[in-house]
Amino acid sequence: MKLLLVEDERTLCDSMATYLRQQSFQCDVAGGYRSAMERIELFDYDCILLDINLQDGNGLSLLKELKDNRKSDGVLIISARNSLEDKVEGLQLGADDYLAKPFHLSELGARVMAIIRRRNSDGNNLIRLEELLIDTQARTATVDKQPVDLTRKEYQLLLYFAYNKGRVVSKNAIAEHLWGDETGGAANYDFIYTHIKNLRRKLVEAGCNDYIQSVYGMGYRLSLP
Repeated sequence: MKLLLVEDERTLCDSMATYLRQQSFQCDVAGGYRSAMERIELFDYDCILLDINLQDGNGLSLLKELKDNRKSDGVLIISARNSLEDKVEGLQLGADDYLAKPFHLSELGARVMAIIRRRNSDGNNLIRLEELLIDTQARTATVDKQPVDLTRKEYQLLLYFAYNKGRVVSKNAIAEHLWGDETGGAANYDFIYTHIKNLRRKLVEAGCNDYIQSVYGMGYRLSLP
């Protein structure tokens, strides 16, 4: 799951980004209004964590721009301001939630996960794909109640396919969503093929049908009967 953290307080930003990545999120960082707008124009995010007070602009203005452009990214406002007016304005502009500083990182992670779950699973933390069941809260996958032992990236990959079932997703989209800047501008995406091969093998060995299809020249698609 891909996040954008918009925060210009460097120490706090580093702490939040480190925690979120430890929680299996792919987390991009923008230190201000302009850099955030550049990323938002280029990429789609499962959730944007947005500070109101930015040195080169106002977070609420960025939120308005986001909604005016009909972007569907989830938004969690994070700010030291805890006035009712700021909270109401942010929610009226289309934010999904509001978290006032200071906060515990565990609460931040829970709020982000709740937003993503509401947007992708209608509030249900269970995603059923025939005999395959994904629990987004426990971050587990089971096939007919048998646990599937997945690495963190394999689980993220499976969840990405589940949220995009029936759609063809390119290797580039998979790499950008799950690895972001960590790809280092890879000339090819053989590492994605390896992760997908391992994921498919583990699911089949657990008794799951092979629903992940290779679409020649385009990418991959999770197709159900």
